[in-house]
Amino acid sequence: MTTQTEKATQFLELHRPGDPLLLPNPWDQGSARILASLGFRALATTSSGFAASLGRLDGSVTLDEALAYAAAIVGATDLPVSADLENCYAYDPAGVARTVDLAGQTGLAGCSLEDFSGNDNEPIYPISMAADRVTAAAHAAHTGPARLVLTARAENYLHGRPDLTDTIARLQAYQEAGADVLYAPGLTSLTDIRQLVQAVDRPVNVLAIAGAPSVSELAAVGVSRVSVGGAFAFAAYSALADAAAEFRDKGTYGYLVGSVNGRQNFQRAVEADL
Repeated sequence: MTTQTEKATQFLELHRPGDPLLLPNPWDQGSARILASLGFRALATTSSGFAASLGRLDGSVTLDEALAYAAAIVGATDLPVSADLENCYAYDPAGVARTVDLAGQTGLAGCSLEDFSGNDNEPIYPISMAADRVTAAAHAAHTGPARLVLTARAENYLHGRPDLTDTIARLQAYQEAGADVLYAPGLTSLTDIRQLVQAVDRPVNVLAIAGAPSVSELAAVGVSRVSVGGAFAFAAYSALADAAAEFRDKGTYGYLVGSVNGRQNFQRAVEADL
């Protein structure tokens, strides 16, 4: 059995510039098992996908719920798992450190921290405070009983602040504060992504969203990781809505083709662990 620290080491080693780690985001144990069976080498939780599974919008999950979800994904597979912990459910650095300490007790290989404040008037923490929060998270991640890989996120582009200069400055500050991986979700310009990668000395994650460059293009500019966020979860919900609409409006069963394929994928995933 691979230890938690060994998983963290493996997880960080999978971040190779030019050969990016493809990091899918399961929203429950079933999706985690399917993704693991398809050959992915690590997984990450998704705050939006998990919130949807509870019938809620993103940002409404509690810390206890997020930790239980992370532990469930860890328990579903032997792959390294990193947790989306949003803003670590805390304002002050001490609170951030406590959250990371708790995350380390779930068997995770890594976790992430956002600089989104949740305050509509000032949605992004001032850079000095954000860096202090990363410092606290990094210390907790790197000195606990099991080392975690810390991803620091600059949230400008998701909250109406498409400022590349500030985003780069933030990620440079988070690098100096001890982050292992850097992430600015929302970037779609290959030129901007190249500039960001060249401006830092840590692996860079890019979110696969509409308009984002392809994986091969991202690899060519030195990206080390590509994740999907809640996209797979909502793709599954789209398939559900389409199947339900067909049943309701047409009274036909064309959705059974996808259902059979899904059942077979799930059975293969579970049987592979037996």
